[in-house]
Amino acid sequence: MKVLIIKHVENEGSVTIGEYLKKNKIEAKTIELWRGEELPADLSDISSVVCLGGPMNVYDEDKHPFLKKEDVFIKEAMKKGIPFFGVCLGAQLLAKAAGAKVYKAAEEEIGWSKIKLTDEGRKDKMFSGLDTNVLDVFQWHGDTFDIPKGGILLAEGDKVKNQAFRIGNAYGFQFHIEVDEEKLAEWFAGDPRKEGFVDYLRNIKADYSTNAERMFEGLFC
Repeated sequence: MKVLIIKHVENEGSVTIGEYLKKNKIEAKTIELWRGEELPADLSDISSVVCLGGPMNVYDEDKHPFLKKEDVFIKEAMKKGIPFFGVCLGAQLLAKAAGAKVYKAAEEEIGWSKIKLTDEGRKDKMFSGLDTNVLDVFQWHGDTFDIPKGGILLAEGDKVKNQAFRIGNAYGFQFHIEVDEEKLAEWFAGDPRKEGFVDYLRNIKADYSTNAERMFEGLFC
């Protein structure tokens, strides 16, 4: 059994998620959808799915035909109860597959922000191991989503309310918990905000890494 990691664009990556899997000797396979690689038809060998971000909208199926196939794949994974973790675009794809609306947020979020766990979030296995109810997270999105019917809101933000949710064995995080300094520097190369974003991560690195590790334990253990 292995973790399936889905990538939509070249410069996204599992980063700290991949490092956690490698450290804990958890087998993983990455599918590069942007390169034309196909999602597996047989899900029997998959222990969980990690669905990463991307700049496209969930409804851009004409520009990115793989999104239509991915929607079918996510629905099948949910039907089979396979643990699913969607990050940013991955969370929006999960919300869409679960029947919720995905749409443009009132304002774009780019940069570091704080999110607060709901009462349900504090009890959930993804967050119950944390020592805090408020998390520093990195945001880069223009869209947001409604919580699907049967879903549970786990974390809220000030600018964009719906930041994390669970439905069955599937989780969607609007924010990025997988980034490190190198990935931020790559994303914002040539951008005057780069140093500020990277420096902020360096300053919170100890708590950030500990919180991410505990969330990964809740997901993969």
